[in-house]
Amino acid sequence: MLSAILTKTFYTFISLMVILNYALLLIGSMARIRAKVQGRVGQPVWQPYIDIIKNYGKRTAVTHGVMFYLGPVFRLAGGLGTYLFMPVVYGFVMFENFSFSGDLLLVMYFIFFGQLGMALGAGESGHPYSPLGVSRGLAQMTAFELPFALAVISIVAQYGTLSITEIVAAQQGGWQNWVAFTNPFAMIAGMLAFLGMSMQNPFSVVIAPQEIPIGPPTEMHSAFLGMLQTNRAIFNGAKMVLFMNLFWGGATHKYLLVAILIMVVKTFLIYLYVNIVGASFPRFKTEQSIRFFLGVPTIIGIIAVILQSI
Repeated sequence: MLSAILTKTFYTFISLMVILNYALLLIGSMARIRAKVQGRVGQPVWQPYIDIIKNYGKRTAVTHGVMFYLGPVFRLAGGLGTYLFMPVVYGFVMFENFSFSGDLLLVMYFIFFGQLGMALGAGESGHPYSPLGVSRGLAQMTAFELPFALAVISIVAQYGTLSITEIVAAQQGGWQNWVAFTNPFAMIAGMLAFLGMSMQNPFSVVIAPQEIPIGPPTEMHSAFLGMLQTNRAIFNGAKMVLFMNLFWGGATHKYLLVAILIMVVKTFLIYLYVNIVGASFPRFKTEQSIRFFLGVPTIIGIIAVILQSI
């Protein structure tokens, strides 16, 4: 029993290192692509590694209270929990992580947990704009989680299971079995909600890079900022893998390297979709963002649930 647990932990650690490095390279690559589109030189692809190493090497004597520094810890825990309880590559023990029969609900809870923990930490910073950032973030989170939850309910009703592994298994046999084609309304609602979950333009209402106070990066520093940057990579990778599993058939093949390549291609296209939208639209105001998610995406999600109930 102990040997099995240690083996599972070792495999999960390898899986985590793969997704962390892949996500860091993906973040650097997308930043480079956006710069080229805008006529700039842009940062090197490996810049995220430099930022993380630099920040982890710094220390600070400034204190804002215990909860302020627990914010990044909770945020990282949310990203790790989201990733660790779902399969990354279907059919291979090394990349199934700690997935089990009820993991979809647990993954959804972890997505909330990191954001709520960060809100609690920001509230103790003493910055006059912190309450504004918290209210913006939680309001938008509530809005985009509604169509996402409706999409999930529709998928669960479609397959009769909360297991992400079983949902991926049900989509095997060809692209025509993917949820994107068997339940397109759920896919549309989920992918629109993913734009808000990624918090890039036009839904970057928390960091709001066009404004002077740009959220957690102005208040967090040293290793705490490094922890947030680490989580950004893990959480981005986890969300892309989750949406790949739910809507795009997961990643599977009889050869592990080919399955990993399929995962890379699918998640790259998902992230590219987010960046194309972000580069094409300016940032919404908070009320515009909320109205958007409570409008068309929610209606599409309701239609998806009704169709599955019928």
